[in-house]
Amino acid sequence: MTVNSLEHRLALRHWTTGVTIVSVNFQGVQHGMTVSSFTSVSLSPPTVLISIEKTTRTHQLLMKAGFFGVTILNSDQKEISDRFAGRKTEYQDRFEGLKVHTILTGAPFLEGGLSYLDCKVIDAHLVGTHTLFIGEVLAVEISHDGEPLVHFNQHYCKLQE
Repeated sequence: MTVNSLEHRLALRHWTTGVTIVSVNFQGVQHGMTVSSFTSVSLSPPTVLISIEKTTRTHQLLMKAGFFGVTILNSDQKEISDRFAGRKTEYQDRFEGLKVHTILTGAPFLEGGLSYLDCKVIDAHLVGTHTLFIGEVLAVEISHDGEPLVHFNQHYCKLQE
């Protein structure tokens, strides 16, 4: 029995995730995209994993740069998440008009995030339509107290206790 991609997508909509922006800067060109396929791999050494579709501009730049940033979004950053998820803006400057800063590698981080991870690619694995990038975390900033931006079944949600 084979599961088709639509069935797989529909099933995964029931997985609740936080929302991040993965960003890259290569030779002065900065780009980023909304990513929910992000996880910690190891605490020692600090390592994370992201999954990026091979056809995206972010993927192309990341393969060249070898570094990436992860901004963990707060619950007030829904519009930023939508902006960086848009296919129509794939070849536009998604950072235009937004406040950003860098930490170590030159990857841009969006102001107002909960925390920031500056990473160096240490491994990459091609899997189907995506590449799994494993990044060593070179620097972190914890910037903002607040609630995370959470995504479930194509909607943003708030955490409740």
